[in-house]
Amino acid sequence: MNLPLQGQLILAFTRIGLLGFGGGPSMIPLVHAEVVKRYEWMSEDDFSDVLAIGNTLPGPIATKMAGYIGYRVGGMAGCIGAVLAVTLPCIIAMIALLGLFMRYRDERWINGMSQGVIPVVMVMMARLTWDFWAKARSSLGAIATVVLAVVSAGLMYGLGVHPGLIIGALLIAALLRPEPKQSTRS
Repeated sequence: MNLPLQGQLILAFTRIGLLGFGGGPSMIPLVHAEVVKRYEWMSEDDFSDVLAIGNTLPGPIATKMAGYIGYRVGGMAGCIGAVLAVTLPCIIAMIALLGLFMRYRDERWINGMSQGVIPVVMVMMARLTWDFWAKARSSLGAIATVVLAVVSAGLMYGLGVHPGLIIGALLIAALLRPEPKQSTRS
């Protein structure tokens, strides 16, 4: 077992667990920053694939990503360490802070603190959206990306289709799509 690597995994996912205000979706940019940018354990493409697959499965996205990335980087010990690192800080903070919040919930500074986090999370999500737009545009083209985004938004928000079903359908369509024929030049 590579102890320095296990320590990096635990440190990275502890940071994510401590700073992931707003739940799973707000943790995605933090996971991206640690896994792709800081430690370079995954490429942008690999991260996008993990995120897509993770969204099709039930359960919290942060723990699914921690489990898979931990396993990929550090084996079973990495999986266990990453999942515990991303969940334990949240559980401990929740127990401690919820007691304080309930006691001081009418205080102005508590309301201001909870409202102040929202714009930061919004910026993190916007940045991640921009990065995914750039990746999709470069691989699919701008028109196909916009069409898929509009159709997906219509299905999710207009018809109430779960995003996992849409992602699953797109994965199946990609698997069933015939390979483009290679031209041979002599």
